Amino acid sequence: MVERFLRYSLERQRKIAVIVQDDQGIRRMNIIVTRIENGTVYHATARSKKEKALAMEQILSASYARGDDGDTMKQENGKF
Repeated sequence: MVERFLRYSLERQRKIAVIVQDDQGIRRMNIIVTRIENGTVYHATARSKKEKALAMEQILSASYARGDDGDTMKQENGKF
């Protein structure tokens, strides 16, 4: 399921919420995926537009970001 949200963000350039575990502990982040290569997710955040790398194993969960219901038909029909 995590990969599905990562692809959603990558293909539509939409923000998603992820729960990650890294050297800072477990935390929630809003990211936009810029590319996925060899088990590494490259992303940008609202704070830092610079691309950062995150190992796929570090992502515990993913979901739509606040305010996004995933209904891409609204966006395509100009009702967004």
